[in-house]
Amino acid sequence: MTLLEVNDLNVSFPTRSGEFEAVRGVSFQLGQERLGIVGESGSGKSLTGRAILRLIRPPGKLRAASMRLQGEELLSMSEKQMRRVRGQRMSMIMQDPKFSLNPVMRVGEQIVEAYAQANRGNRRERREKALAMLQSVSIRDPERVFDAYPHEMSGGMGQRIMIAMMLIPDPRILIADEPTSALDVTVQMQVLNIMDRLVSERGMGLIFISHDLNLVSSFCDRVLIMYAGRIVETCRADRLHAAEHPYTRGLLNSLPRLDTPRERLAVLHRDPSWREPSA
Repeated sequence: MTLLEVNDLNVSFPTRSGEFEAVRGVSFQLGQERLGIVGESGSGKSLTGRAILRLIRPPGKLRAASMRLQGEELLSMSEKQMRRVRGQRMSMIMQDPKFSLNPVMRVGEQIVEAYAQANRGNRRERREKALAMLQSVSIRDPERVFDAYPHEMSGGMGQRIMIAMMLIPDPRILIADEPTSALDVTVQMQVLNIMDRLVSERGMGLIFISHDLNLVSSFCDRVLIMYAGRIVETCRADRLHAAEHPYTRGLLNSLPRLDTPRERLAVLHRDPSWREPSA
């Protein structure tokens, strides 16, 4: 079942030296799966996620042949219609999400506010729903966290709170922009397990944006590799280490490995032809 279809997505920004194309001709489909998008910083991963939600603001320009959410064209929707899509049908966990929380609002108030955008119900029902959502992301004392402020939470807790806030409207698609980059390995695996379980139980589509190739290969089902705003290769996640494109090979060879230690890691040598679409 196809949840999202993106065709020829482009994002550009004006500069003194001309138009800079940050995302160029990106096309892909998303089903009920975990789709990874990997690449270096500046390759266009995060902008692709924002563009899907039409969060590119002027002077940035967004163009695409089509972007369909469950068959509905996102490009033809008004901003009012898009506000009903964001959060309710598609949610995005921003990079370092703890700092995306409002520092002067209690955690519970922010989660209830997200829930109220798509659901009515009285104050008691909203509170119960928020507490249940906090518990579903493995927060042991949801009552205490509900009444706390974001600065009172650890990095891992902040990550879980943001996941709870994004999932409480019950969206069909979750876009996660490096949601575990600031966490230690133990907490990282806990957060990934929570996301995996919730996505599986709800039949959602997940777009997992990361620069960590090893993490994506073990967590995702399919991977898009981006370079200079383009998708240069698509492969199954469990076959990522057998990828063929020289850019992907270069990224893999630059990673340290415990099983084959080397005195000096390989340097990625770039080819201008990688910037152009494959024939």
